[in-house]
Amino acid sequence: MGDRKRYCSCSSTLGFSGPLPLFSFFTFLCLHVSAAAAAAGNPRLPLNSTQESIMRDLSRSVGSAGWNTTVSNPCLWRGIGCSPSNSSSFSVVTEVDLSGCSISNPTLFASLCSLDTLQSLDLSKNYFADLTDHFSRCPMTAGLRVLNFSSNRLVGRLSDLSDFSRLEVLDLSFNSITGTVTTQLSVMPRLRSLNLSSNHLVGAVPLRMPSSMEELVLSRNSFNDSIPSSLFSYSNLTLLDLSQNSLTGDVVDEFRKLPKLRTLILSGNNLTGTIPASLSSVMTLTRFAANQNNFTGSIPSGITKHVKMLDLSYNGLSGEIPSDLLAPVGLETVDLSSNYLQGPIPRNLSSNLYRLRLGDNKLNGTIPDTIGDALALAYLELDNNHLTGNISSELGRCRNLSLLNLASNNLQGQVPDAISNLDKLVVLKLQMNNLRGSIPSTFSDLTNLSTLNLSLNSFTGEIPMGIFNLPKLSNLNFQGNKISGAIPVSVSSLQSLIELNLANNSLTGTIPKMPTSLSTVLNLSHNHLSGSIPSNIGVLKDLEILDLSYNNLSGPVPSSLEGLQSLTQLVLSYNHLSGSLPAFRSSVTVDSSGNPDLTDDRENSNDAPTSGKTRTHTVVIIVAIVSSLVGLCLLAAIIMLALSKRIYRVEDEGPSTEVGVCQVIDGHFITMSSVHTSGIDFTYAMKAVSNPNNIFLKTRFCTYYKAMMPNGSIYSVKKLDWSDKIFQVGSQEKFGHELEVLGKLSNSSVMVPLAYVLTEDNAYLLYEYVYKGTVFDLLHDGRSHVLDWTSRYSIALGVAQGLTFLHGRTQPVLLLDLSTRTIHLKSTNEPQIGDIELYKIIDPSKSSGSLSTIAGTVGYIPPEYAYTMRLTMAGNVYSFGVILLELLTGKPSVSDGMELAKWALSLSARPEQREQVLDTRVSRTSLGVHSQMLSVLNIALSCVTFSPDARPKMRNVLRLLANAK
Repeated sequence: MGDRKRYCSCSSTLGFSGPLPLFSFFTFLCLHVSAAAAAAGNPRLPLNSTQESIMRDLSRSVGSAGWNTTVSNPCLWRGIGCSPSNSSSFSVVTEVDLSGCSISNPTLFASLCSLDTLQSLDLSKNYFADLTDHFSRCPMTAGLRVLNFSSNRLVGRLSDLSDFSRLEVLDLSFNSITGTVTTQLSVMPRLRSLNLSSNHLVGAVPLRMPSSMEELVLSRNSFNDSIPSSLFSYSNLTLLDLSQNSLTGDVVDEFRKLPKLRTLILSGNNLTGTIPASLSSVMTLTRFAANQNNFTGSIPSGITKHVKMLDLSYNGLSGEIPSDLLAPVGLETVDLSSNYLQGPIPRNLSSNLYRLRLGDNKLNGTIPDTIGDALALAYLELDNNHLTGNISSELGRCRNLSLLNLASNNLQGQVPDAISNLDKLVVLKLQMNNLRGSIPSTFSDLTNLSTLNLSLNSFTGEIPMGIFNLPKLSNLNFQGNKISGAIPVSVSSLQSLIELNLANNSLTGTIPKMPTSLSTVLNLSHNHLSGSIPSNIGVLKDLEILDLSYNNLSGPVPSSLEGLQSLTQLVLSYNHLSGSLPAFRSSVTVDSSGNPDLTDDRENSNDAPTSGKTRTHTVVIIVAIVSSLVGLCLLAAIIMLALSKRIYRVEDEGPSTEVGVCQVIDGHFITMSSVHTSGIDFTYAMKAVSNPNNIFLKTRFCTYYKAMMPNGSIYSVKKLDWSDKIFQVGSQEKFGHELEVLGKLSNSSVMVPLAYVLTEDNAYLLYEYVYKGTVFDLLHDGRSHVLDWTSRYSIALGVAQGLTFLHGRTQPVLLLDLSTRTIHLKSTNEPQIGDIELYKIIDPSKSSGSLSTIAGTVGYIPPEYAYTMRLTMAGNVYSFGVILLELLTGKPSVSDGMELAKWALSLSARPEQREQVLDTRVSRTSLGVHSQMLSVLNIALSCVTFSPDARPKMRNVLRLLANAK
């Protein structure tokens, strides 16, 4: 098993980080918990016989998911809060918390309704589908002040809430509520906090609300129209979150009417106009996020006067950054990336500035010497601008820097030695500049460095020996410089290295022994290396890409290379190799052209890639596809920098709820990367999971939470619920081993767990947090923006590459649920396949029906699953074909009761009708796009054919997709 960390956490405090959603909700619950604790402090203070009987009835309705009823006093049961009654001899129940108990039995509501003293009810994370019927003629509702029904299965329109006349806090987030919000809120005059996020609500933002409203969270719905001016009449508002909707129009500049506003989140809409200048007059405002909109114009001066966190990224802002914007002493985080900002970087910088992201703009001038005043700076991203001059040596004063990204500018001169003072630096990206001189030998002092990218500059001299003594170095890219000399033999000591790219230099000598940790890329192409290919390269079992082309290598190709079990691409072209090429697996793409004395016996095999010009052309295309990940050529790097603009969703950072009992957190590391082993704190991860506000995605079998670690890094935590009978008996014992195996997979298009925690009831898997939505969100979120074909094609290729990799394992990894909802996005053209571990722990025999009742999402399920209990690669190919059709048509997998695959097959039966299948918003943009989409349509149709045996293998699908470009 992997490395293990054990923590004992008895969390009775709440870790707040700035203004947080539903603050009063959790504060209110804490008050109840305190009162309950006071009452429970005297175990001789029981409930009266009526309430004790009610609680016993309630426990029977809850079942085994609930309480240990051997404890005689229900006030001591977990999640129960009691307070002294008017009579000194009894307590009364004031709080019931049954969150996460997987309850669907509605009989408990009869008992709950009899608790007329109840003030707080938490039924979140269960399986209730209705709200109104359960609370009709219910005495309890009259006194209830807090109701949490989040993360259930509520459907239909928002219920009539007129019986909840004293309700102060209402949380119905993460359900499937539809319709509009009109008069329902006015019947609750005391309501202070309302969370309706992550539903399917439409129409306008509610116009009539109680005047007491303090916290309004409506994010992740489909609200449209403009932000109503009536919102500015609610002067008690402290939190307003309207993010991830379809709001349009300009924002009324009347924020001075909201003097108590602390948090304003408008991200992910279609808002236009300018940033409201009146925000500078709101003295309480500490967080403002309006990223992912269409705001234009300049950034108002003074907007950060009181703000700690500002995010205006991914808009159309222009002009210069105000000189005072980065100066306020309280400012901590600023993200202005992906706009059209020009001019210099302001010289006045706050000493408390922690994160500064100005990438993907048109900033010019030099990096100001005053950058050294930002002593707290941990993340600095100035990439993709027009910055000139030398790298300021004042950066060496920023001793807390963890990430420094100056890539893709016009910086020149040498790298200052002062950079080596940054002993906390983990990522250093200086690629695509005009830097020259030798690589500083003092880089050996950067002992925490994990990623070092100096590619596409003009560095000369030899590689410093000290570089290969960095214990945590995992990614090293010096491609495209003028480096000479031999590759130091000490490279073998880099036991954390997973990527080594030294291509396009002037290296000489022989290839030394490589570290066994290399798992993604070894690229030594376009150098002057000589001698033979070392046979010990064959021990790199996890290596995916090996490129030794355009050197002076001679002798035979070692047969040991056949042992590279993860290899997908081998490029040996234009050397002086001889003999016979080993018999590589058919899933490995091999280019050996330009070696006249080297024969390839595979060329006569039907499964081998086509020889000659076509074969070489295929290799070139595939190299271009993966070049964004490994930097194989300058052109591909420029294209991917242009296409891979990151889209960041704003996630609400909520407080962690109280953990009722002390528990040992038994955390296991899978990854050996020190970046993650030092960054992941299992206690923080488990606290994040206890807070439903941290949920950013729910799928059929799991829930994803966002967890911020002590060092500021963010991870995804996936929660699996063992109580679901569909999970195999003994899954807990087997799952740890399976995760260790899956964790060793390395493919950029596959989500691989870094660590995990297993408990009696749940499994928690930790991943890098790179979530920018799902492919489903990108295609079907109802926005006006139409995803271009370049992005759709890149997504198709990425998923195909990941699926080919999974199917090509010695023991193929099959996917239980492959759909656009389970494909996560690192950017708009970088997909990652999720939920790869489910097929190991789901037991189809526990289903009441066929495999189709549990495997996959409707519309993606192959027809043969209706009569089988076995997952197959052909079934995965079918699901992938449906994904291709979604990308081609812009339609969901099921529309108006018709499955997309059946509709496309029917319409395409006549060739002249195939044009009607395509999304004309995209296909008519150019003749080239139209032709390519028709080619991909043919591939998609072959994938969704009825007969499993007639469907192509994924390796052939990938090849066909590559040739379609």
